Amino acid sequence: MSDANIVRQMAQPLSGDSADYDSLMNLVGEARLVLLGEASHGTHEFYFERAQITKRLIAEKGFTVIAIEADWPDANRVHRYVRGASNDANADEALSGFCRFPTWMWRNTVVVEFVEWLRRFNKDVDPKKAPAGFYGMDLYSLHASIDAVLSYLQKVDPEAARRARGRYACFEHFSQEPQEYGYAATAGIIESCEDEVVDQLLEIQRKAAEFLSRDGQRAADELFFAEQNARLVKNAESYYRSMFRGRTSSWNLRDRHMVETIEALVAHLDGSRQPKAIVWAHNSHLGDARATEMSERGELNVGQLIRERFGNEAVLIGFTTYHGSVTAASDWGEIAERKRVRPALPESYEELFHEVGLPRFLIDLREKNHTIDILHKARLERAIGVIYRPETERLSHYFHARLPEQFDAIIHIDETRALQPLERTSVWEKGELPETYPFAV
Repeated sequence: MSDANIVRQMAQPLSGDSADYDSLMNLVGEARLVLLGEASHGTHEFYFERAQITKRLIAEKGFTVIAIEADWPDANRVHRYVRGASNDANADEALSGFCRFPTWMWRNTVVVEFVEWLRRFNKDVDPKKAPAGFYGMDLYSLHASIDAVLSYLQKVDPEAARRARGRYACFEHFSQEPQEYGYAATAGIIESCEDEVVDQLLEIQRKAAEFLSRDGQRAADELFFAEQNARLVKNAESYYRSMFRGRTSSWNLRDRHMVETIEALVAHLDGSRQPKAIVWAHNSHLGDARATEMSERGELNVGQLIRERFGNEAVLIGFTTYHGSVTAASDWGEIAERKRVRPALPESYEELFHEVGLPRFLIDLREKNHTIDILHKARLERAIGVIYRPETERLSHYFHARLPEQFDAIIHIDETRALQPLERTSVWEKGELPETYPFAV
């Protein structure tokens, strides 16, 4: 029997109806963390199906934390909107903080619909239950987080705000380009700001009891958000210096920060309600790095760290596709394009799943049977981030992995389409010309 026929026996077809993910809900069971990946940052189906699964986890299993691969201050604006605590008129406006490249990652039609759904859900939630929140866990927002810390301190302790401004003045010569700071500090051109950002975080933590004496739960939430911004500044300062020491160092620091953020959120919200968290990020962050080439390079990731700390209380779910289209740029900072996703390479999981012959299916990788063994053989796996370069696809977008060790479940959608940005340009609308142009055959 061929490998594809064996995989077909364990594949659970997905038809688009409400029962599609019943088995996935059973797999999640009483888990406290569900990590939902994506094989690209620009595929409509990955975002849409992830949102559908998330809605069920919130409504049926009481998940209250959505932590996304995005900056804390930008996501906080959305968080306030879904909690009914902002002046934003709609989800589009609440998402307007996501103005840094790549804007389409969060400013897209799927996220708008999900944010509106979350706001409606929270509005109608049982008062005895906790509403759901929307949080960022990335660390690129150094300057925005500095501004947030200063704004908080100016309100609660102007003298502490004065000291904070003095410490954060260390970054003033580098405008909004923290990479310039990282280079200058690493090259020894300037002294690093490490001591200043650590001291600032420690001061906020030392004064916590004083700040908490003001307004009850509201004060606790505001302090937590300020402390998280101060923690982000500390970790971002290290990250931008680590960029010039190599990819492994900066990658590991970033993923450790994401896990710190998840743990801080769960701890802050902990109590009788036992908060449960959903994480949205790329497969490369959420699939266990120990099952991939990343581990050979000394890289770890969120999926690995979460499994090490939470064991079977965490469920890791990945997505794959064989071909279609994707929203991506040709280089960092460039305009979003609608590009064709080439058919997957031979000897890849994506090619194997294409040969199964089902348009969409789910595989429970925790099942213990002989058919799963066929997937344990290391194969190529595709990863498209915000940049897609088909001309160097094997080198740029593939790595070897052992899927059943990387994820607990995989969802394959054979043909996918590009995520639709809220700001569509003529370049995106035109899309990439087909290979048969101008003959149309």
